[in-house]
Amino acid sequence: MTQEHPEHRGKGRPRAFDREQALHAALELFWKEGYEPASVARLCEVMDIKPPSLYASFGNKAALFLEAVRHYEQVYWREPSQRFLAEPDLQRGVEEFFATAAKILLSPETPCGCMLVLAAVNISPAETEIIEAIREMRMETKAMFAGRLRRAVADGQIPADTDITALSGALNALLEGLSLQARDGLSREELAAMAARAVHLLPARGRA
Repeated sequence: MTQEHPEHRGKGRPRAFDREQALHAALELFWKEGYEPASVARLCEVMDIKPPSLYASFGNKAALFLEAVRHYEQVYWREPSQRFLAEPDLQRGVEEFFATAAKILLSPETPCGCMLVLAAVNISPAETEIIEAIREMRMETKAMFAGRLRRAVADGQIPADTDITALSGALNALLEGLSLQARDGLSREELAAMAARAVHLLPARGRA
């Protein structure tokens, strides 16, 4: 009887592996080297799998990249976003969210700088599928800000004539800017000071 190879248990079926651990390894490589320079061979090396397993489990390199980015969003940003949306006081919510963002972006345990932002500036224009998917994910963050600001208008925390589109765009732009500044090597104190300016974007009644 032929012994089954540990890498394949039937055609198209990869060996068992820790998917989350593999995604995190891929995420770190994509962050360090960029999407295009990170070869399939190198990805397999850091993920500790063989190419057939990568394709069987993730589809292709582009699909792996997008799943790694979603993994990053889920692991590092889901909880802060939920706390922001659950906080009844808009000013406190903005202050705490951006303070947390500064810590995440410079944490030694996470890739430095938000992968959504870094992906947007490091991907070739030819990668239209990735560019569109990343754009949609970035717009989800802007939509989160917009939804919370509309609640604040309804609650009377900010004026009814607040330009929600412009304000949510400004908050999102600051968050993305923090990501790039983190990648450029700003200190934790400098990044925290920038993040603290977010609340000053709110209309006067929101700072009262």
